[in-house]
Amino acid sequence: MTSPSDAAVGAAAKGSVTAAISPSQWRATGQAFVWRGHRIFYREHGTGEPLVLLHGFPTSSWDWRHVWNELARSYHVVTFDFLGFGFSDKPHDGPYSVFSYADQAEALLARLGIARVHVLAHDLGDTVAQELMARGRERADGRGAFAELVTVCLLNGGIFPELHRPRPIQRLLDSPLGAVVARLTDRERFGRGLSAVFGPHTQPSPVELDGFWECASFAGGIRNYHLLIRYMRERRRHRDRWVAPILDPRMPLALIDGHRDPVSGKHIADRLREQRPGAEIYDLPDIGHYPQTEAPAEVLRAYAAFRQRAAGLDGRAHDAPPSQD
Repeated sequence: MTSPSDAAVGAAAKGSVTAAISPSQWRATGQAFVWRGHRIFYREHGTGEPLVLLHGFPTSSWDWRHVWNELARSYHVVTFDFLGFGFSDKPHDGPYSVFSYADQAEALLARLGIARVHVLAHDLGDTVAQELMARGRERADGRGAFAELVTVCLLNGGIFPELHRPRPIQRLLDSPLGAVVARLTDRERFGRGLSAVFGPHTQPSPVELDGFWECASFAGGIRNYHLLIRYMRERRRHRDRWVAPILDPRMPLALIDGHRDPVSGKHIADRLREQRPGAEIYDLPDIGHYPQTEAPAEVLRAYAAFRQRAAGLDGRAHDAPPSQD
């Protein structure tokens, strides 16, 4: 991987993977299903083994736009917006919970008749994946869970809650002032906060920030962000339930980690190496919190290598993107 020297190089790299698709185009080519009386937006494309993509906070399934077409060449790719995010309904009273998001994932997979699935997740989506993994462990004990997880690949996220470093705006949203902070959030503040977690050489363009804002603010969704942020509390409360599955060697698992992420960067990868020796970790030293947006080609390359190894097709050391340290 060549280290980008400026934002223009980063933008060119993105364009070489998947042509840009606007949020309105993303929405127009999607569908919806009803979960507990609420409309949940989803998309699916491609054939092959099912692969579900789980997005993060504060964004949406549109985050996957740069890798979508390429993944769909090899897999039956499915993604959706959690309740309260993107183009899904945004009720003022939720329910907004990691457990509910996992329920939505299972409901969608059931609707599509998918009983075995691979997972590629990011940020909040990592935690949802961890809950699905916990349910899988319960399923192995005869206690339920609909879909069997075959492999799990995580991008930057707070998979170890004690190491998560929330931004000041996240702390404010999760405080008694949260409702006020949510109401005062506008395009400029949102864009400034989001840009702060990207790598210095892979900053989002104004057009990209407009797109992120369009998805987040759809149907007045920003007003609920003080409720959506409560997943951080859930992470702490259910830490043992959600960390145990990622340390279980029976589950094929990989981490693709952007080191320049101030929230869940290199320190997360280091802890996983410590806690799970031999873990599949693909390091992106010059990338921030959104690898699938900042370095989609590298994410696709790392994911392909992981899947090849998980399938037992390559016994050699994985072809990780070279270190830039």
